[in-house]
Amino acid sequence: MSRNARYLALAAALVALAFGPPLGWQALKAHYGAPDLKAAAVQSTLVTDRHGALLNVFTMPDGRWRMPLRRAAVDPRFLPLLEAYEDRHFATHGGVDWVALARAAGQFLLRGHIVSGGSTLAMQVVRLLHPGAHRTFGAKLRQIVQASMLEHRIGRRGVLRLYLRLAPYGGNIEGLRAACLSWFGHEPHMMSMAEMALLVALPQSPQARRPDLHPKAARRARARVLARAVAQGLIGAAAARRANATPLPRHRLELPHLAPHAALAALRAAPKARVLALTLDRRLQKGMEALARAAARRLGPHISVAMLMIDNATGDILAHVGSPNALGRRNDGALDMTTALRSPGSSLKPFYYAMAFERGLARPGTMLDDRPTHYGIYAPLDFDRHFAGEVSVRDALAHSLNLPSIAILSAVGPQSFLARLKTVGVTVRLARQTRPGLSVGLGGLGIDLVDLARLYCGLARGGSMIGLRERQDQPNPVKGATLTSPAAAAMITDILRDVPPPRNAPWRRLAYKTGTSYGYRDALAIGFDQRVTIAVWVGRPDNGATPGLIGRDAAGPLLFSAFSLWGHPPLYAPASPDLKLAMSHDLPQPLRRLSGQFDGHSVRGIKIAYPPDGARIDLDLHGPDAAPLMLKAEGGAAPFTWLVNGVPIRIADQRHSLVWTPDGAGFARVSVEDARGHAASVEVRLE
Repeated sequence: MSRNARYLALAAALVALAFGPPLGWQALKAHYGAPDLKAAAVQSTLVTDRHGALLNVFTMPDGRWRMPLRRAAVDPRFLPLLEAYEDRHFATHGGVDWVALARAAGQFLLRGHIVSGGSTLAMQVVRLLHPGAHRTFGAKLRQIVQASMLEHRIGRRGVLRLYLRLAPYGGNIEGLRAACLSWFGHEPHMMSMAEMALLVALPQSPQARRPDLHPKAARRARARVLARAVAQGLIGAAAARRANATPLPRHRLELPHLAPHAALAALRAAPKARVLALTLDRRLQKGMEALARAAARRLGPHISVAMLMIDNATGDILAHVGSPNALGRRNDGALDMTTALRSPGSSLKPFYYAMAFERGLARPGTMLDDRPTHYGIYAPLDFDRHFAGEVSVRDALAHSLNLPSIAILSAVGPQSFLARLKTVGVTVRLARQTRPGLSVGLGGLGIDLVDLARLYCGLARGGSMIGLRERQDQPNPVKGATLTSPAAAAMITDILRDVPPPRNAPWRRLAYKTGTSYGYRDALAIGFDQRVTIAVWVGRPDNGATPGLIGRDAAGPLLFSAFSLWGHPPLYAPASPDLKLAMSHDLPQPLRRLSGQFDGHSVRGIKIAYPPDGARIDLDLHGPDAAPLMLKAEGGAAPFTWLVNGVPIRIADQRHSLVWTPDGAGFARVSVEDARGHAASVEVRLE
């Protein structure tokens, strides 16, 4: 059949459909059946932030971008413009505009070529649902029949929703939202009149009118849409002139590609989800990714950067940067370095110092020796290979001196320290066939940035660990095990606020710690206040050395920049009077200089008679009728000072005994000192 014959047949069919018996129409409906909407349900997977803003998009399996869109999320001027150009009687025709079809057929019969079309939005949706040849008589007839059925089934709003999702806009772009983001870089509610006119015109010939490939054709099509809008009174002539003068987009833009590592992890966890709602904040994520890219460019082509920001109150991850560029090859950007096991350098020091405070072994004012020392065959050195002589615990930790730190770890015990990390759910890995030794205190183990950030988050929470979450469909994190006592956490926080900041830092007193691994392979900086914890890692993913890569210089400035991005000055709770007393230099004699752990036996004439060392004592601390604990000493010279976990609970008491009420269950180290400075200590578990 020739082309003219086909269109004559079409004209005859239109007349028959419009005026023929209902039985014929019902037969056609039965023949073609209702349009299959399954194909329209397939869409790109969207990744959103905690506020619903778009972070990332994954293509459909066939490589197309298709994103759902609510009518309320579209500029209200767009739909009248679309209807005026594509389907003038959309509100009244019921899916098929018989008048327009008859007019189009009559014009063709009289002139021998197509003068105007008669397709409605519903007919176009049917065509998009059944791609292929659409100018044949059978295809047109199918569109007419199924368009009527479609609008009867889902209504005009449903037809618009499908059109906004399925309409082609050039290349692999489908739907208005993907088109706005690809051509203009913003959401559909932010369109200008020039942008709306272009997107009304594009679906008619999406490839021939692509503004990046065929700008002249795109400009002419946009002008026709604007002229129609002026003719129908939708806009004024002046507005049309301004829109026509607006430059066309010269190239397609990338769709949002923020948090690629977090997005991919969420997709793997829920591969069938259409929308993956993360706990991240788009503004913070975008800003921290920019910081990471700038740092990587500055530090070298093989350098990667990883960063995390955590909400301390909820455990929600607010920003997650796995690498500066997920597509980068020279720095292995596809690897998420927040989950890679790396050496922490000296960034674990605060936690065994906290254990020493918790056990009553030391206080910030306790004096230590920073001089060459051998622990068997292990002889640690300070980072600068110089020695400070006699220093306080505060100065030793604030300036990250290695030898005093190893003395603290020796008193705590490396195995006990690693056991505490395991208790709070932190995974560390030692080298093969290596027993836990003092080197773990200076980075001789592997830990990932997520667990390191969790530890500092626990410190910020007063020693109480919390689980982390990155997807909103995960249950709310619950309070975890106790990392350290609140008093120890407060003392460590106060010391870390004394760590000298990088040059040009916006704040002078941010609690933070840096770390540099052996051979300059890892540079770290982790900081916190009451509200957020931020962790930064810099290094080579292949574990190669980078001479001069130091935590303070490479990661420290990034940490402070990230806190500036957060936008709030660091906030800390004021120290309590008891804590101030514990941190003062006026310490009991046993705490003035580190001398190792007490063993619970008589020390220079004084001992604790009750409770016995290592006892488990049931005081019903979880119930309403908690009992107090009797403390009793033997020997020694009055007055006596009693301490629990290093915090004085009774000073200059003349009696050998007292009654103390614990504030909660857990381990407690009870110490007593007499007037001559003799002391003894025991550790008990209270339940």
